[in-house]
Amino acid sequence: MVPFLRNAFNLAFSKKAYESFLLDIESKYLNALDFRVAETPIFVDKAFKDKILETCESIVDTIVSTDFKQLSEAAIPLSEKIPNENNHPQFLIFDFGICENELGNLTPQLIELQGFPSLFGYELIHNQAIQNHFEIPDNYSCFLNGFDENSYVTLLREIVLANHPAENVVLLEVLPHQQKTRIDFYCTSDIIGIPVVCITELIKEGKNLYYERSGKKIPIKRIYNRLIFNDLQQQTPAIQEKGKILFEELNVEWVPHPNWFYRISKYLLPFLKHPNVPEAIFLNDCNPIPTDLHNYVLKPLFSFAGQGVVIDITLSTIEKIKDPENWILQKKVTYANIIQTPDTAAKAEIRIFYFWKDGDARPIATSNLTRLSKGQMIGVNYNQNKEWVGGSLAYFEK
Repeated sequence: MVPFLRNAFNLAFSKKAYESFLLDIESKYLNALDFRVAETPIFVDKAFKDKILETCESIVDTIVSTDFKQLSEAAIPLSEKIPNENNHPQFLIFDFGICENELGNLTPQLIELQGFPSLFGYELIHNQAIQNHFEIPDNYSCFLNGFDENSYVTLLREIVLANHPAENVVLLEVLPHQQKTRIDFYCTSDIIGIPVVCITELIKEGKNLYYERSGKKIPIKRIYNRLIFNDLQQQTPAIQEKGKILFEELNVEWVPHPNWFYRISKYLLPFLKHPNVPEAIFLNDCNPIPTDLHNYVLKPLFSFAGQGVVIDITLSTIEKIKDPENWILQKKVTYANIIQTPDTAAKAEIRIFYFWKDGDARPIATSNLTRLSKGQMIGVNYNQNKEWVGGSLAYFEK
C-alpha cells in the first residue's frame, strides 16, 4: 500500500530470513503455532489509517450511546443470556477489508465487529519477531494512539486483572490446548501471569468457582473470557453439561461478559450508517428481496470465523432459510489485490484492537492484526497451498 516500502521489502526478502522469523516465534512456544504466518507485514500510510480510525470512532459513538443496550437487547439469544452483565465490554475488535470503490480508489470497509478479545498476547511476539528479522521504518508502528509494547502490556494487564491477584484470574476456554489460537493463550499467560483453564476444570461450590493446581483449590474471582458459546454447543454432552455452570448466578467478574459477544456482532451492522460500513439489512426485513442478489453476501448472525457465510446467493437459497430473523444480507465489497508478492497479489484485512478500561468514557485503539489472502475469502480454507498469505501485522505511519 506504500509502494516504495513494499518494493524495498520484497527486494530484501529471503526465504532464509522468513524461516528464521518463524523459528523465532515457534521457539518460544514449541508446537503451539497452529496457523500459517504470512511472509510479510503490510504498510499503511497515515491517510488510510485515519480513515480506518475515523470509522471505528463512529461505531464507538453508537456503542457508547445511552440507548445502546436497548438497541442490542434482541441480539442475545434467550438460551445464551448470562447473568451479571456489566456496563461495557473491555475489548472490541473491528475487521476492515482493504477494498476498491467504484472509482478504483482504496477504501476501508467494515466486514465484521465483535465485543470479544483477539490475539492480544500473540501479536506482541509476532511484532518482536518481525523487528528481529526484517527492516521496519522507524516512523511506522503496529501500535496506535502513541502506544508502544510497554504501555500496551500495562493497559492489557490492568484491564484483565483489575484489582485481583493473577492466580484468581483465569483465561477460560473450551479445551484450550487443542485450539488453533492456543499460542495466544500461552503468550497471554506469560504476559499477565494468569493460568489457562479449561471449562472442564471448573469446580463450583455454591456461587463460587475454583480451579485446581498442584493439589490446591484456588478461587476464581475474574474470568478473561475466550470462550465462544457457539463452540461450546459443538462439544460432547459432558462438556456442554459442564458449561451450564456459567449460566448460573456466580460470584465472578467477566472480562468481557459473554453477552457482549452478541451485542457487538453482525447484529449491529444494519444499524450502522457510514460510508465505510457496507449496507446491511436483516433478512426478515427484506421486503421485497433485492433483485440483484449477486451484489450481496448472506451472513448468519450467530456464527464465528466466517462459518455459514454464503457468497453466491440465489432466491432459492433465501427461500430455504427457516429463521430469516437470524440472518443479514450485506452489500458485497471488492477486496483490492493490493499487496504485491512474488507471484500473484494478495488481499488484506486489518483487525483493529480496542481496549476499554473500567471507568473510562470510551475505549481506545491500541494495535492490530492483519490477514492476507489470495482466495475468495479470508481464511485458511480458502488459501490452501498458497504463499504470502496468513496471519500478519499492519505497520501504520505515525
